[in-house]
Amino acid sequence: MCEVNQTQVTQIRLLGFRGLYKFKILLFIVILFIYIMILCGNLLIITLVTSVDHLKIPMFVFLKHLATADVLLTTTLVPLMLDITYIEEGRLTLVGCLTQLYCFTLLGCVQCFIIAAMSYDRYLAICRPLHYASLMNDHSCLQLVVGSWFLGILLITSEMIVLCQLKFCSLNYVDHFFCDVGPIVDLSTSDKSEFMLQDLITSLFMIPLPFALIIITYVCISFTILKISSSYGRRKAFSTCSSHLTTVCTFYGTLITIYVVPKDTGTISTNKYTSLLYILVTPLLNPIIYSLRNQEIRRAMVKLHSNVKIAM
Repeated sequence: MCEVNQTQVTQIRLLGFRGLYKFKILLFIVILFIYIMILCGNLLIITLVTSVDHLKIPMFVFLKHLATADVLLTTTLVPLMLDITYIEEGRLTLVGCLTQLYCFTLLGCVQCFIIAAMSYDRYLAICRPLHYASLMNDHSCLQLVVGSWFLGILLITSEMIVLCQLKFCSLNYVDHFFCDVGPIVDLSTSDKSEFMLQDLITSLFMIPLPFALIIITYVCISFTILKISSSYGRRKAFSTCSSHLTTVCTFYGTLITIYVVPKDTGTISTNKYTSLLYILVTPLLNPIIYSLRNQEIRRAMVKLHSNVKIAM
């Protein structure tokens, strides 16, 4: 309970894009356009992998779940962001804010694990090609996908249980356009030491450990590719993982910039705008990267287009 001279917070005010209100119409249109492109691109990937037989292999199954997480994550945040942009301030109940935070962190966590699983798939395909079919079969792929979602739910739920035990009194405004963990925890008037420990454990499983696995797999992949005698063989081997490597760079580049690089008070506002890269740019780039750099996806798009024309 709050102290006598304090008020229990039941509603969170999101201040949104203060200082950019004169450009709110332009900002609204840009965000809406990017959101529509994210939905179209990722839903196309999901449709292709689900409906085209030759794409029902582990790498594209992982890609389908990554696209699903992208759609859900942006849908969790962007509609409210559009509302805040237009009316210049957003209001959520405390429960609604914590629910948004839970969904956002859960989907981000799942993305980290799915991308790590994709790197393991590339490692097996390049470094252990003779054993690939037995090691990365449909059952193994399903286990990795289900494990990614299960571990994400386990980690984020345990963190949210600790967060919900904090008291929120007096201040209720957040200089952000969604309920991110840092600004919300800063509002609490409780002792945050237990939550900070839980957050550290969760963060280690979410970012450094999957990223370390990705680095190790790509070191092994690099050594294997360098051992290939022909330049054509090296290019072909590298092309099979180039799309995933580009996704890793864009995803972890923005994630590390926002949540890992040390910050001071003067960078809080900058960090708010940097998070747009993670929320809008990365989900937009993933379908583009795989569509442009992957022949199987391009062939599937042509096949789907032909089937639609025939059906019409």
